Amino acid sequence: MTADFWDHIQTNAKKSGEPFFSLAPMEAVTDSVFRQVVAKAAAPDVFNTEFTNALSITHPKAKFSVMGRLHVSPNEQQRPVVQLWGDQPEAFARAAEAVKNQGFKAIDLNMGCPDSTVVKNGGGSDLIRHMQTAADVIAASKMAGLPVSVKTRLGFSRVDEMNDWLPWLLRQDVRVLTVHLRTRKEMSKVPAHFELIDQIVKMRDKIAPQTMLQINGDIKTRRQGIELAEQHPGLDGIMIGRGIFENPYCFEKTPQQHSLGELLDLFEFQLDLYDQYVAEVGPKRFEALRRFFKIYVRGLAEAAKYRDRLVNTHSSDEARAIITELRERACSFS
Repeated sequence: MTADFWDHIQTNAKKSGEPFFSLAPMEAVTDSVFRQVVAKAAAPDVFNTEFTNALSITHPKAKFSVMGRLHVSPNEQQRPVVQLWGDQPEAFARAAEAVKNQGFKAIDLNMGCPDSTVVKNGGGSDLIRHMQTAADVIAASKMAGLPVSVKTRLGFSRVDEMNDWLPWLLRQDVRVLTVHLRTRKEMSKVPAHFELIDQIVKMRDKIAPQTMLQINGDIKTRRQGIELAEQHPGLDGIMIGRGIFENPYCFEKTPQQHSLGELLDLFEFQLDLYDQYVAEVGPKRFEALRRFFKIYVRGLAEAAKYRDRLVNTHSSDEARAIITELRERACSFS
């Protein structure tokens, strides 16, 4: 049998003796532009796209609106896993075939998103309450022949729902099961339930030892992820999400201190990529970039003031002018 995407990831992880690391799929975050920024800073083993509605991918009217979500720059050395959401098995079958034809090598199914709009439309964590639909979606997604993984939460309202839900998923023979260690109800308001990792590993070992297990939630750095894997033998992967906003270098194998100048270089790189995207692909709301600005402006007196100014910019040129001012201010204190 030909090795697939996850076979290569698993082989490389075994060679390194460490878990593989993934950047979590995040809405309006993990697009082609930001994936390239993270790759330049310190690349994980696995990237994911933003989550994309399976129905929209082949819908005659909606398919054009999702093109940006599935755009992959020729400069990206690692093709991302495409993450799909929804609740209609037939839509997943069509979407899986479509993304395969676009060159994607693996599919991840979103069964954990807590967003109320997604849940009302039957997707994300709502599938925890509709287990047969989840199984049908997985089966339909496999029809294109790409490896299928699932990202989910412990339960919808209660932690103990994991005792039925996770075994059910494991019996569907997915390539990777990623568990965000909270329920949908908990959102991110409580600490991740690291105390349940060993129990989940035992479930996997008993029901589907061939399925790789990845955890997500409250993991900020590669070092922390490695420590968790050492404390909980059997974990295959570590996924980092919001930690990337605290440290764009969080996947570094050898952590280093990074200067304001390096952060501003990375900031300008993102602005350059944004301009390139607009020129080559099409319009992209500049306002969506504002959530990233807090990543780069830190470690400087009056950093909060500069961040406030940046979030009120309306173009990359305006942002670059403030970057220039920041560089000059940093030099005056060096």
